[in-house]
Amino acid sequence: MKLLKKIGQILLGLLAVLIVVVGGYYIYLASHYYRIPDKQKQAIHNNQTAILKAGKTYRATTYNVGFGAYNQKFSFFMDSGELKDGTKLRGTRGTAFSKKAVLASTNGVISTLKKQKADFMLFQEIDTNSTRSYHVSQVKKVEQAFRGYGNTFALNFHAAFIALPLNNPHGTVRSGLLSLSKYRMASAVRRKYPVSSGPIEKFVDLDRCFTVMRYRVDNGKDLILINSHMSAYDKGGKMRKAQMKLLSSVIEKEYQQGNYVIVGGDFNHALGKDMLTHFQHEEKIPSWVSVLSEKMLPKGFSMVKATNRETVPTCRATDMAYDPKVNYMTICDGFIVSKNAEAKAFNINTQFKYADHNPVRLSFKLK
Repeated sequence: MKLLKKIGQILLGLLAVLIVVVGGYYIYLASHYYRIPDKQKQAIHNNQTAILKAGKTYRATTYNVGFGAYNQKFSFFMDSGELKDGTKLRGTRGTAFSKKAVLASTNGVISTLKKQKADFMLFQEIDTNSTRSYHVSQVKKVEQAFRGYGNTFALNFHAAFIALPLNNPHGTVRSGLLSLSKYRMASAVRRKYPVSSGPIEKFVDLDRCFTVMRYRVDNGKDLILINSHMSAYDKGGKMRKAQMKLLSSVIEKEYQQGNYVIVGGDFNHALGKDMLTHFQHEEKIPSWVSVLSEKMLPKGFSMVKATNRETVPTCRATDMAYDPKVNYMTICDGFIVSKNAEAKAFNINTQFKYADHNPVRLSFKLK
């Protein structure tokens, strides 16, 4: 009996320590949590002087660069899935494999986009100073590589130390949306997306947002270019519906005023129901995938379907390392364009060497 009593006391002591540690950690997260205010004016650095011309063809790209971690061997601890034979899958890592790996992926991103010779470049999930990317400032490296561009950065992930997974903690995160332009930005404003306010989710999800950039056109109208990154971990799609409602209201208002509107980014939706199951794979459809249809867009807008969308996906599941015959793949990156602009899109096939996404290129003309 004495031995059992002793064991019981030890177990109670361990439980008390666990409660103190978990409770203290929760207080730490809560004390560092905040949301960035809506309609925040963004600083524009190295702003260029050229003005857009109606009737001229321009190029834009969008690329979720996955904080430099997602090479072909990488899997992410928050992603889970299931093979069609019932085998459960879960990613393992909270950080990139190494600083060398982050630099290699970031340089690969830069090399890929230099070949595109774009006038506008939109980046998502690009880090400034994070544990997960070994404190490599990807933003600085991209800005230095494209010195002839103006740029604006909107923070959308500012987490205190995330202690998961325990064997490879995600750590402190500073990340966001970077937008580059060869043409003069009249303004750049950060708009706040609605996100989950759950007691745990709010600490690990991004402070989702989109950047609204305004450009003067030589015919007296404006081009509204938006860099967007919607929610992924959103069971039931409640937040994504709310986010789409906000985005739609913003772009509809600008279009009704006679302006041109282009939205680029990672929508975290399959862009069209046909893309939900189009690509061959051995996985069941992951829970994070929703469908974005034309019916969800305001009147006067359409998704630009890439000319090679049948053969080149833009994102892969990250619950396992990349295997083109196994991973679930779909198209969730691209552009939404108002009908007063002509546009064609092309998915750039990197074979997911530098990120879990492929970039998309848009060629467009303002009517």
